[in-house]
Amino acid sequence: MTTDSPRWFTSSYSNNGGNCVEVATNVPGTVPVRDTKDRDAGTLTFSTDSWSAFVQFASDQRA
Repeated sequence: MTTDSPRWFTSSYSNNGGNCVEVATNVPGTVPVRDTKDRDAGTLTFSTDSWSAFVQFASDQRA
């Protein structure tokens, strides 16, 4: 399955102070991430394994 454009979302954990990132999860095999304040500045793209490891690490830090 492919898609022409990513569907971006902001985490429900993001604050409303503008320090947010958006993530697209509908891009097969990768997870693109961009700055909510500057959406045209480009994206960082992570493998799904790398993104999962990051999310797990961040989750562990909250515990």
